[in-house]
This record gives sequence, C-alpha cells and structure tokens, in this order.
Amino acid sequence: MKTVIVGGVAGGASAAARLRRLSEDMEIILFERGEFISFANCGLPYYIGGDITDSEDLTLQTPDSMKARFNIDVRVLQEVIRIDTAAKLVEVRRLGNGETYQESYDKLILSPGARPSVPPIAGVDAPNVFTLRTIPDTLKIKAYIEENNCKTAVIIGGGFIGLEMAENLKRAGLCVTVIEALPQIATVLDEDLACDLTHYLRSKELSIYTSTSVSDLSELDGDIIILSVGVKPESDLAAAAGLTLSDRGAIIVDSHMRTSDEHIYAVGDAILIRNFVSGAEGYIPLAGPANKQGRIAADNVAGIPSRYKGTQGTSILKLFDLTAAATGLNERALTGSGISYDKIFIWSSSNAVYYPGAGNMSIKVLFELTGGKILGAQIVGFKGVDKRIDVLAAAIRAGMTAMDLTELELAYAPPFSSAKDPVNMAGYMIENLLTDKIKQHHWHDVKNLTDRKDITLLDVRTDAEYANGHIENTVCIPLDALRERIQELDLLKPVYVNCQSGLRSYIACRILKQKGFDCSNLAGGYRLYASMKKNAEFVNELTHPCGLKAEK
Repeated sequence: MKTVIVGGVAGGASAAARLRRLSEDMEIILFERGEFISFANCGLPYYIGGDITDSEDLTLQTPDSMKARFNIDVRVLQEVIRIDTAAKLVEVRRLGNGETYQESYDKLILSPGARPSVPPIAGVDAPNVFTLRTIPDTLKIKAYIEENNCKTAVIIGGGFIGLEMAENLKRAGLCVTVIEALPQIATVLDEDLACDLTHYLRSKELSIYTSTSVSDLSELDGDIIILSVGVKPESDLAAAAGLTLSDRGAIIVDSHMRTSDEHIYAVGDAILIRNFVSGAEGYIPLAGPANKQGRIAADNVAGIPSRYKGTQGTSILKLFDLTAAATGLNERALTGSGISYDKIFIWSSSNAVYYPGAGNMSIKVLFELTGGKILGAQIVGFKGVDKRIDVLAAAIRAGMTAMDLTELELAYAPPFSSAKDPVNMAGYMIENLLTDKIKQHHWHDVKNLTDRKDITLLDVRTDAEYANGHIENTVCIPLDALRERIQELDLLKPVYVNCQSGLRSYIACRILKQKGFDCSNLAGGYRLYASMKKNAEFVNELTHPCGLKAEK
C-alpha cells in the first residue's frame, strides 16, 4: 500500500509518523513545497523577539531525520499541483527547475495548511509590509529590521499572533502600534476579559487602536508593517480536484477525516471542523487539533476506525509577564448558537495569598442555565493561568457540570494553589446561582440601574475604597458594619450590591436575603465595571494617526 501526503508541519508530519508506527511495510511519500517539513509555527515570533536565538531550533524534523527514524520519503521544494482522482495520481512540480512528474497513490492525505489573509487595501505590496506564517517569513522580517534599523512597527490585527508579534517587536526595541478593526483585541476572549489585556499592553507603552480601519498602509507611520488579520484555508488544490468545500473554502471532512473522495483525507488548517461544544461547523486553525487530526487520518488509512470528536478551541497567549487563555465557547459564539447561558467572574489568587509571589487571575466561566454544564472559560493573569484553563478544558471535554467542579480534588500546597482552588470556587459560585442562593447582575447592566429610584445601590467596600472611585448613586456601608446598619436600607426596595471583586458583596447578599431583602450581586465587582468604563473612556479620547479611521 502506498500513501502520499501533501504538506508537512503539524498535520502532515504527524500523519506520516503515525502511519509508519502502524505499518512498517507501507510506502509513504511526503511532499512539501517549502524547505521545512516540520517547524514550530507558534515559536516564530519568539525568534524575532530574541527568546529563541538560533533559527535551527525552530525546525522540529528534517527530511534526513524523517528518513532515518521513520523511513519516510520526504521531498521538499516539490509542489503537488494537480490531483487526478480517477487515476489516483498526483502531478508534482520540482520548484528548483520547474520539471513535473506524476506519482501514484492508494491513499492521499492533504495537509496544505492555510495562508495569511491579505486585505485588499493600498500599500500591501510595499517592501516594508510582511506576513508571518513560515520560517522564511521570520528570517525576512528579522533581516529587514536589522538591515533598515527599524524603530517603529505597526501590527494590523489584534489576534493572538498579532499580539505575540507586538510583544516581541517591543522586546526587540521597536515602538509598536496595534490596529484592530473590531471593538476589541484577542477576540477569542470576550470584551470584558480582553480589556485586561488592553490595559496591560498600554501600560507597556504599546499603542492599541480598536474599532479602527486602515485605508492605505503607505500612510502609516511604521518602519515595518506586519499584516496579521487571520488566515484562509489553502484549498485550491482540493477545489481543482473536485473535493467538496465549505462556503469559506475549507475542505469538508467526516469524523474519520475523509473528504468527499473515499481515498482522500484532509487534516489541519485547511479543513472545516465541528465545534465540540455547540456541534456547529467552524474554522479553528490550531496546532493541537491538527496533530490529532493527522493521527486520526493515519489510523483510518491503516484500517483503524478512529474518529475526531470536534475542536473546542483551547488556546493560550503570553504577553510579557501576563497570560491569557480560553477554551470552549465565548459569549458571541453562545449567542450565535442559541444556547441559554450565564457567566460568573472570579478575581482569585494563583496560590495561597500568604505565600510570596501570589498573583491574581481574572477568571470567567460560562455555563448552561439548565443543569450547569460548563460551556467555556477565559482566564487572564500572571501565574497559574495554564493550570486552570487545562482543568477547565478537560472539564468541558468530559461534559462536567458546576457540581462536578466543586468535587474536583486538585493538587494543593501554598506555592501552587489554595485549599479551595479557583476551579472549585467557580463551581461553588455557579452552584449558588443555580440553587437560588444568590442572584447576580453584570457590568453591562449597571448603566440601566444608576438612575432608578425604586432600588438601592449598595457598595460594601471600605470607606477608603469607596472614596477612590465608585458607581454613581451607590450608598456605602462596609460589609463588616452591615448588620449594625441594616436599618438604613429600605426593605421594600431591591438591593443591588457591589464590592471590589464580588466576594464581599456575595456575603452581603447572603446576609440581606436572610433578612428578607431582594438582593443581587454585581458579578466581577467594581474592578470589572471600572475596567470596562476606563476602556470606553480611553477609546473615546484616542487621537487616530494619519491613515486610520475610527469606526464609532
């Protein structure tokens, strides 16, 4: 049996290695039109920033190493330009001399990846405009910066790759501006968690413009410009072969990774996926899923009926000392899916507060209103983010509910966590909501509350905290004095309570509820509300440079 694989990196290289582990006798040929068959896409920004100093460290496998270890015939700088599905042949062009030849296959695995999206605006062909997808892209960017003594950089696009580039260009000594057309950066997060990133990056002296479009790149004040506005599936070869594609050009596969042709499989950034949480079709180009898909395609080629059960979009980002991570569905996706949900916010320490080095994390967990099933989670913080997002990702994959989170027995010692881990606390908070021990309202509800005369807005922080900033028309009664001063509140009026993070106000609500008050807690507290308000005020005051247009 002979299997031909088109494209390397995560999906193709994983499929090739898995096939050899399953069959020592199979003939395996891997074509790669580039020079590198397996390299660390996600590590490319860190070479530009200097964390990775040797470009060879970005290469995970070479043709020689694949031949020596797996006996795989790897042919680089050779591009598959046509598939003859009837004859089960591929036509290959040697990029060195342009010669073409044909190669037969019994099974074909497509792993062509994705290409950077390039917006149709003026100036995209200028010599100082780059995209970042491959090792050659990285080397060109680094060389251009050094040869032209670049001092300023503009990143078009505020997704994870664009933000990683922003950090690393800043670390390389450049003055960096990030321009995002949408109202927020890092759109895998919701606006409320993304605000933490925005404030932090501005504190690092990066200029961040959101809701901003660019009409002409040549008018931007940047020695180098990086386009990072997403990727598109590299599916032209599949389309020409008559394989079924989605409306956006992704290759449609079944759970076995099989395309509309029974002898052809496809994996990685070129394919349409099914979202694990919602069941909806989508496009989520990530290395982890691509590796798993390559393995599953190889299993099926070798006669093992493996299935891919969907992508939930777990991702993580480092920005200087800050970490942001997400898994499952965010609010936009949940709204689009028609799933009834609610959300909780936690402002929690990464480890025991009395142990040196503890840092706070902003945690958001989204859950199904019926039964409390966990649907998504987002975390931004300085320590312990990766640990918690992985636990929550596993919880989503296992179909866990809030009650299940309360019962998780997680590793505890003061340097690593608290006896009640933040993941446990998320479960407790959701359980309290579902069992009617507490009601809550959110930061976006506050604007409709501040002028109402039929309610009481109560702040239970200290007088000093209140003096440093508070929600309009709130009454301040510190939590520790609430029982003694409860007569100051009108029992006939619903009470909307806030503190700094939501913990003290929860305790206040429990006191008030048992005294007969109708009480609601501000989820995420004043800290979250003030963060959102600060960002809105900052955006309204921005002065946009030449070539930018604010979309208000």
